[in-house]
Amino acid sequence: MDRKKLLGVLSATVVLTLTLASCSAGTNDSATSSGGTTDFVSVSLTNDSESFFDAAVVHSIEIDVASDDVEAMVQTYLDSGDKEWLEATVVIDGETYEQVGIKLKGNSSLREVTTDTPFEELPWRIRLDKYIDAQSVGGVTDFVVRTNNTETALNEAVALELLSAAGLATEEAVESAFSVNGSEDSLRLIVAVPNESWLERNYEAGLLPSDDGILWKAESEGDYSWLGDDPDSYTDVFDREVGDDDYQPLVDFLDVVNNTTDEEFVTQLPEVLDVDAFARYLAIEDLMNNFDDIDGPGNNSYLYYDPDSALMSVVAWDHNLAFGVVNEAGGGAPAGEARGGALVEGEVPEGGLPEGGIPEGAVPEGAPAGDRPAAGDAGAQGGGSAQQGNNILTTRFMESTEFAALYEEALGDVKAELFESGQFASIVESLSDTLSDQASELVDSAVIQSETEAVLEYSSGEVKETAAGSRDGQEGTRPGGE
Repeated sequence: MDRKKLLGVLSATVVLTLTLASCSAGTNDSATSSGGTTDFVSVSLTNDSESFFDAAVVHSIEIDVASDDVEAMVQTYLDSGDKEWLEATVVIDGETYEQVGIKLKGNSSLREVTTDTPFEELPWRIRLDKYIDAQSVGGVTDFVVRTNNTETALNEAVALELLSAAGLATEEAVESAFSVNGSEDSLRLIVAVPNESWLERNYEAGLLPSDDGILWKAESEGDYSWLGDDPDSYTDVFDREVGDDDYQPLVDFLDVVNNTTDEEFVTQLPEVLDVDAFARYLAIEDLMNNFDDIDGPGNNSYLYYDPDSALMSVVAWDHNLAFGVVNEAGGGAPAGEARGGALVEGEVPEGGLPEGGIPEGAVPEGAPAGDRPAAGDAGAQGGGSAQQGNNILTTRFMESTEFAALYEEALGDVKAELFESGQFASIVESLSDTLSDQASELVDSAVIQSETEAVLEYSSGEVKETAAGSRDGQEGTRPGGE
């Protein structure tokens, strides 16, 4: 067996590391919830050599679409903010797919888009089954072509792999040579969109307790605030992606998050949220130094409701700023190595804020917490808390002695299992080797090496004491804490 195939097989192997509590072996017993308690087994979801999401291979995606249609689509977005679907032909790893739906995706990633932006540089969503039912590549129907914040996007690929290794639901990702209408290839990260088939894959991997629940996406302009007991009030803030059109479980969850006393919060939250899994989510996000998580400015998360346990789970989304990468106009870079000169992590580039406000992930260094509306305050309603880096669920969770202890326990467990064990370094080196072997014509080898080293700086598993780091609530650390 050659080296690349061996890497794929090794990456797909289930890692039998028990965490938080002992758990029984079995296909769907590796992440089970009961009364807010989750048992975890570390598994790998993303490196499946039998599906499209084989991360031991740099894939190929080519889009053929009418140029006039793309130009009109971009103009429509610039005029109204609407993202229209287009019909295109897409070639994936040499196989042609006709009548594929494509459209623009993202929010902050579209801030710099103009009518002159080359088509191949746009952030795309590709839905194979938009116009032809059940059309898929290896069972995958829906994915996005990310706008890289580093040249390799290695930081995001590693982050998604780590989430599954930590026993949490995650989006699969692969690197791909990408082109539109015969343009030169560029290296882009391809990430699965959470949908029905995504639920099934995560359930089969033991990362979700069931595959018949409800999945909502938290919109970037919203937050976890209380908008009243009318379920219709939440349809613009949480977009239902999968499952019954029933917002009542979401309303009940947000009622506990927002409207309970501190004592009630401690007793009632485990009745509506998988608190052990949430503590583990917070821990891995901090160990990956991902500023832009649920508590960051983008409100990046999904909520999954399991009808069997009646519990919510927070599903991570958007890791382009993991491992200290910061956002700037014109691109991203590892913290302290921003394009165009040195940039202190968390600091806004000299010259003040760009037009449109603070870029995603950039918060002025040392900005006092008092300058941001507290979660749940009137000033935070309608998106204020999410946009300013504050989430009421995270804030109340970490202010509780009982739940803060769960977080500290999860932090120690994840650090030992994934970082001190060497599993993190193995994941980084495996993905980096794939890029070196197969993408050196797309990205210079020296860049691959430097971006690999930037991610490997986190191999000790120490939480970075920076604006993008810990949740210990101390001044000068992660925004959003009190």
